[in-house]
Amino acid sequence: MLTYRSDVVGSLLRPAYLKEARERHAAGTMSDAEFKRVEDRAVDEAVALQTGAGLDVITDGEMRRYAFFGHLIDSVEGFDKFGGWAIPFRDEAGNELVFKRPVVVSHLKRLRHLCSEEFTYLRARADRPAKVTFISAQQAAAYYDPEKSKGAYPTIDAYLADVVDILRAEVAELIRLGCTYIQVDAPQYAALLDPAIREGYRKRGNDPDRLLDRCIELDNAVISDHPGVTFGIHLCRGNNQSKFYASGGYDPIADVFRRTRFQRFLLEYDDERSGGFEPLRNVPEDRTVVLGLVTTKKARLEDRGELKQRIAAAAKFVPLERLALSPQCGFASTEEGNLVTPADQQAKLQLVAETAREVWG
Repeated sequence: MLTYRSDVVGSLLRPAYLKEARERHAAGTMSDAEFKRVEDRAVDEAVALQTGAGLDVITDGEMRRYAFFGHLIDSVEGFDKFGGWAIPFRDEAGNELVFKRPVVVSHLKRLRHLCSEEFTYLRARADRPAKVTFISAQQAAAYYDPEKSKGAYPTIDAYLADVVDILRAEVAELIRLGCTYIQVDAPQYAALLDPAIREGYRKRGNDPDRLLDRCIELDNAVISDHPGVTFGIHLCRGNNQSKFYASGGYDPIADVFRRTRFQRFLLEYDDERSGGFEPLRNVPEDRTVVLGLVTTKKARLEDRGELKQRIAAAAKFVPLERLALSPQCGFASTEEGNLVTPADQQAKLQLVAETAREVWG
């Protein structure tokens, strides 16, 4: 299994011309063909940015999505795009943002593959390994509402069975197309590490540890067993316009390290909300930990010496040869993007690549 020392989580800031084109396309004033040309241009720029920064792995920047989960909503019939329950994001200053999620309202029907267009276009333009990111089944579980969804699916398990089938088919298609690195984005696990959110689950009659078991079962069912393909899982605590929704160390969900089949764990470690490196002692000896030490939420550029010190601190729990470096999350989990500039983004990607080369050679 190849070890990529400098990685990227997925999304990049959307250029203003792309946001404008998406609005025009949605309004019916831009044709499908015109819009695809605009998307292609944005992906080309994303490839050039990451390649120029010197990263070992690149993505398409999620330029074809309105949010990190947009490939599911746009490719599968059955969702009300903004009809789901709202989730509050906040920052350290107490500013809050309420984000409306999708909700399933009719039987799921896949209209097209979720990521095949993204990968085939990226593959043709990449001179290095190309990674595809897609939603976890447990994240999709958040799009089930007992009242609004019951007409389509009487139980959440019936809904999730269809979600897993769709995601398993997507994995098979990506592998058929030659993809060798697939990342599952699973911020829903953050709800199971935050003490306050865990307590909320308990009060509503949900055992957070049983939910964790179901998350792991679903993830393992989706990625199955594909020799020669690297599967990564990205665990963060929410990332929306520089705001978050959860806090806490990885201890409560250490079973994700012990019991899932993922070979790479891309972990958020950019501030004190992330806790310490101690939970990494639960990572099996044949897995890699990608340390998300460079924040995408704030413009301040990290000190290279401090990054190396933190890598050394993590190496007390996972040997250096099984570590890698990345930003803590995407720069634009939703198309609005975090509160950083394209220049900040470029500097942070270069810092990741250069620091990785200095540490691992």
